[in-house]
Amino acid sequence: MSLTPQQVTLITQSFKKVEPISLKAAEIFYDTLFSYDPTLKRLFKGDMKQQGRKLMAMVSAAVNSLDSPDTLVPILKELAKRHVSYGVKPSHFTPVCNALLHTLKVGLGDEFTPQVRDAWATMLHFVADTMKAEMAA
Repeated sequence: MSLTPQQVTLITQSFKKVEPISLKAAEIFYDTLFSYDPTLKRLFKGDMKQQGRKLMAMVSAAVNSLDSPDTLVPILKELAKRHVSYGVKPSHFTPVCNALLHTLKVGLGDEFTPQVRDAWATMLHFVADTMKAEMAA
């Protein structure tokens, strides 16, 4: 992962501000995602609050692994395999990443600076690229 130490700090500090509102953040995320691509709603068959908890747990795991991406890659590969069975396609990562960035913008307000956005975008690209590569394997 090509994050600078400053980007790791920006992601970690900003996520600490989002964590207390994680359920609301998940709600914002899914509302945004489904507004970007309504066809994705069919992929979610369970309780959306539970799904939101899973989403935030995965984001937390990614944030907490920024200093050791070697521990994150196997988790992402396993996640990718499960997502294939749910019907997720590589093209779905763009609206997902954009919805996550929008959620952070809403959750952080003025603290969602261009530097914070770039740091998160770099991390999300790593996550998406790792998962897409596993999906193609």
